[in-house]
Amino acid sequence: MDIRAPEQQYNPYRIYTREQWARLRDDTPMTLEPGEFDRLRSLHDRLDLQEVEDIYLPLSRLLSIYVDAMQRLYYAERQFLNIRDRKVPYIIGVAGSVAVGKSTTARVLQALLARWSPRPKVELITTDGFLYPNAVLERQGLMQKKGFPESYDLPLLLSFLSDIKSGRGHVRAPVYSHLTYDIVPGQWAEVDQPDILIVEGVNVLQTGKLPRDGKAVPVVSDFFDFSVYIDADEAALRQWYIKRFLALRDTAFTNPKSYFNRYALLSDEEATATAVAIWERTNLANLEDNILPTRPRATLILKKGADHTVESVALRRL
Repeated sequence: MDIRAPEQQYNPYRIYTREQWARLRDDTPMTLEPGEFDRLRSLHDRLDLQEVEDIYLPLSRLLSIYVDAMQRLYYAERQFLNIRDRKVPYIIGVAGSVAVGKSTTARVLQALLARWSPRPKVELITTDGFLYPNAVLERQGLMQKKGFPESYDLPLLLSFLSDIKSGRGHVRAPVYSHLTYDIVPGQWAEVDQPDILIVEGVNVLQTGKLPRDGKAVPVVSDFFDFSVYIDADEAALRQWYIKRFLALRDTAFTNPKSYFNRYALLSDEEATATAVAIWERTNLANLEDNILPTRPRATLILKKGADHTVESVALRRL
């Protein structure tokens, strides 16, 4: 995996094979129980003992180093400035395409990090809750672009992250239902002064246009201390999306309350054709135009093979 432009000699990343990365686990203990893997794994994603030992335990060890160093820097800065400030949480972003396995990675990291000594408080939030409600998207003609940057209430998301980073307690985020494919009215997820917050979403590394007048324009990743991009070839992503769509057709879509209930009675051929059309019209376009271009902004890149296992790891040089 080469992250450089064709004319670029210096690679800002150190690239590790799976075997090289696995050796960096050292003596990091396995804290997950065998029965937890099914709970943490998303539909059709790959997660087993070997994947956690080879990929996520070394990553957990690396993050422990980063978090400890950042906490000491925060303390030293406050001492230097002679200020008393609230606890500043460490924020980790997890980005990547639809169907790449972001949710699995985010949940595994949350489970592992929460078991460090002395048991830090680790919260997880997805940016789905910051999508505009369907009524707004329909009014603005954006339903076919759900998941694109313009479909999110960015000011609300930035306000949420600003409150979290400022150490405020009981910060609320909207709740999204994958069953109804919409924001749940009147429901909120509350994040209360975590030690670590994981923020997962397709476009969390997205940048904005720089203003000509030099005024500050915050972006979501401004609040991140570390970011992970989960990468895979487009052919694999396409296949995983189709496979997931077919599985949902036989499970979640059969619920009469499901937004996608109309797909529940499709044949295999019809469901596959529908999934391909949705992938190409929405998810592939979003990947090519908005998600993949943010990959070089990540601190760490996990490159998956066709079987959903991580084949290589790229870590940005300090």
